[in-house]
Amino acid sequence: MDFRILGPLEVVLTDRRLELGGARQQTVLAALLLEAGRTVTVSRLTETIYDDAPPPTAKAQIQICVSALRRLFGNCGRPDIIATQSNGYAVRIADEGLDLGRFEHLLRRAKQARAENRAEDAVAHYRDALALWRGPALEGIESRVVQAAAMRLDEDRVAANEDCVDLQFDLGHHHELVGELTALVAQYPLRERLRGQLMLALYRSGRQAEALQAYNQARRVMIEELGIEPHERLQRLQHAILTSDPELNPPATAVRVSTPPPPPPPVAVPRLLPTDIADFSGRSKLVDEIMERLVGSGGGPGRYAVPIVALSGKPGIGKSTMAVHVAHRVVEHYPDGQLYANLHGGSSRSVAAIRVLERFLRALGVTGSSVPDGLEERAELYRMLLADKKVLIVLDDVGTEGQVLPLLPGSPNAAVVLSSRSRLAGLSGAVHVEVDVFDSAQSLDLLSRIAGAERVQSEPAFSVALAELCGHLPLALRIAGARLAARPHWSIEQLVERLADETRRLDELKHGEMAIRASISLTYESVSGDARRLFRRLAILDCDIITAWLGSALLDRPVAEAQDLLDDLADAQLLETTGTGRGVNVHYRFHDLIRVFARERLAAEEPIAERSAALGRMLGGLLTLVDAARRNELEDRLLIPPPAWSLPEALVDRLVEHPLTWFERERSILVSGIRQAAQAGLSEVCWGLALGAATFFLSRFYLDDWREAQQLAMAAVQQAGDMAGQAAMLYVNGALASNERRFDDARRDYLAAIQLFTELDDQRSLATALANLGYLHLVTGQLDAAAERCRQALDLSRRHGTPSNTSNVLCHLAQIRLLFSDPEGAEALLSDAMELAGGVSGRQKAYIQVRLGYTYLELGRYAAALTIVEAALAVYQKIGDPMGESYALICTGLAKLRLGARAEASGTLRHALMLATTTDDRLSRGRVLAALAELALAEGDSAGAVTAAEQALDLLAGVPLDEVNALKLLRDAHRARGDDASAVEAVARILAVAAKLGPEVAERLRVVLATPTHRAGLS
Repeated sequence: MDFRILGPLEVVLTDRRLELGGARQQTVLAALLLEAGRTVTVSRLTETIYDDAPPPTAKAQIQICVSALRRLFGNCGRPDIIATQSNGYAVRIADEGLDLGRFEHLLRRAKQARAENRAEDAVAHYRDALALWRGPALEGIESRVVQAAAMRLDEDRVAANEDCVDLQFDLGHHHELVGELTALVAQYPLRERLRGQLMLALYRSGRQAEALQAYNQARRVMIEELGIEPHERLQRLQHAILTSDPELNPPATAVRVSTPPPPPPPVAVPRLLPTDIADFSGRSKLVDEIMERLVGSGGGPGRYAVPIVALSGKPGIGKSTMAVHVAHRVVEHYPDGQLYANLHGGSSRSVAAIRVLERFLRALGVTGSSVPDGLEERAELYRMLLADKKVLIVLDDVGTEGQVLPLLPGSPNAAVVLSSRSRLAGLSGAVHVEVDVFDSAQSLDLLSRIAGAERVQSEPAFSVALAELCGHLPLALRIAGARLAARPHWSIEQLVERLADETRRLDELKHGEMAIRASISLTYESVSGDARRLFRRLAILDCDIITAWLGSALLDRPVAEAQDLLDDLADAQLLETTGTGRGVNVHYRFHDLIRVFARERLAAEEPIAERSAALGRMLGGLLTLVDAARRNELEDRLLIPPPAWSLPEALVDRLVEHPLTWFERERSILVSGIRQAAQAGLSEVCWGLALGAATFFLSRFYLDDWREAQQLAMAAVQQAGDMAGQAAMLYVNGALASNERRFDDARRDYLAAIQLFTELDDQRSLATALANLGYLHLVTGQLDAAAERCRQALDLSRRHGTPSNTSNVLCHLAQIRLLFSDPEGAEALLSDAMELAGGVSGRQKAYIQVRLGYTYLELGRYAAALTIVEAALAVYQKIGDPMGESYALICTGLAKLRLGARAEASGTLRHALMLATTTDDRLSRGRVLAALAELALAEGDSAGAVTAAEQALDLLAGVPLDEVNALKLLRDAHRARGDDASAVEAVARILAVAAKLGPEVAERLRVVLATPTHRAGLS
């Protein structure tokens, strides 16, 4: 049994290290071994363990420790090692059974050999003694008494080293001592004897300047650390070196040297870089930029800090390949060597800096026991050896800043290139380079280099598809190319077909030692358990963007915690930020292949019940947001079913403070949420989301999204037999059909919705549906029917509705009054609507203001129209509603025109046309063009008026009252040109439209044909 205290405490039995128990038990054993063969009193043990504050049970605790140690040694066949004495305990082992005993024995033999002038034998004994040390004595034992004794042992160790060095000087071994003494000085910077020995070894090795530099460094340390000058002996040695005193020369005849001294060792020039990759491609610009960082200032006087280039990027992006490639490109600028280490930072095999430093020091020529034990000492020696040397250090797969900091050199002549899966933001002074995926051209170039250019060029479409399926990720492309190269009988189309199955894609992206799944898995395993759970659950989502509130819902955790975890995943390159949003609105996303991996982990590690619950929370949070946004925008005209899980109210208010901005930011989440709710059979959530989204789809004219949402929601409610949902979706279907000018479909759906709302006794929703049906009759010229439906809606709204509902119906009735040439009546109704506006949204108020503006135009109050619509414009611009802004600008342009400001009117109307074109709102574009036709007439441009009116008619077909207005403008334009035949034809077209409408509209048209255009009241 071997007891060891010259380093961490160990007991070894036939190459097996024994488990020595807890800290208190180890402290007892250490105290006994320090006094091996002698009694250690209980009071001394108490002081050793508890210092000056022993508990009442101290003696009992010590007895327990001793009993445990005896039991341990007894199980190994040595129950007698610890003996009980009258007042304490003693360890009974022979000197050879304890490394301290062997050390002291070897020192005695070394001193005896020295006294007998046997220098070589003495050196051998010293070296054998020093080789017993494995680090600082009893390292890790937290006891003041033990550490005091350990410090005395360490002093004996250093003194022995110094004595041995003196003997080696006598033997003429000064050349081989330089490296060892450099390491010892770094470990014990305040020992002047070691400093003097290093100076002498350097001088005798022909390195006088370095010897003097060693003195200067010693003096600086002494002054900075102790505030004193070096001892007189060291000063005398410095003077002797400065004057090349012959007394410093090695002895002419070495003491009992049997062989001549070895030649000085060559200076170690490490060349540790891995082989550069032969088919490296792409990123030439990025490589040039990195090279400029590494060699741009040439390491000369203009460079004051170590250049550090930190490459980061997602798994498989090619960070390591690029780091090695760049290192080979600049190798000639670093002639003193290149160091390389893979730190395996993204795995459980992470390599500690202290281990890397040992490798680097040995590569730099430090041998044997000359490598210091501690991290700080190794780092200091490392920096000393690299001082003034042009060395390039490449650190691959760095995990954390702490892993790499001790490996950074101190001299600006050296440089560092490192790669990491995360952005090491705490690495001061580093230039951070984000390595991104290839573009299409770079992807095809890499495939061509590996699989063959002719092969890639022969199947261009499938080559592009292959690059896309690989996500333009270099490792995936390299694997795909290697598989094609290994199977020349395969077509690229064949590999594309194999990769098209997402569930097998990662299985296919494997070749030899290369595998995408393994690369991503290393990073996945490196993050925390909570981060891994969120990563998996994010794969539940079908949308392309991820936000903090989604993470909060998926984990059922506060949003701040979710955002921290999202940032952790982004730091680890398992997610990427899109550059959109700030704070809780930051958008994240998956790379395609990482999403596939996440879905695999979701299926393998998350129970179905957990997945369903997480999806339900996410959809509940989405329903909370869309309902709040809709109420902020237009209040709650139709009620949305309450969600089973919702986000905190303060967060909701913050997210949807600007509803249209929120909608644009998270539209894809909303659309995919509707889709996922339908797939999961959550019909109530599905129709609630579709109903809430309809307002925003209309505001931005996203008709494709609107149609998809409606189809999904309608199918869901029909399958579930959800009558309330069917009524709501029929209502929204009617609104969609109306905006697409499918007026018959709209009328049918509104009537069906009205019937269901009546059966359900949902008076509030019934009022809303009646109002919309009334507006549909208004648009199609059925004014009597419109007035009847709107009066019904008004009665219900006043009894069961909201201010928003009521003000909306009043606006419809005001338009009807305007069409019956009753602008005063229209103004009164709009005034009532405005009174209700104190309790409605800003957007609704702006809509009333625009209706008042058109009414003022009919009343000839153009300045008042301009003033009130400018207030509405400010609202539309603030909330970001281009469609509302376009309608307001038409009214503003007409007001300016009728005030005689034609140039201003032209600019305003053309701005309105741009907005209408951008939103693809045909009705708005048609009305702008009609206004431009009126402007052209006012300017005397009859040809321009004809063109604008005809363009307006193309857009306004099917909206009879607007058609009539545009036809009247066309008639006036033809008359202005003197083309009476075309004017008569325009009148005939007006009468043909009138024939399809009710008698009240026909009568109105006779008035229209007899009045100037701008008094038509059809805007």
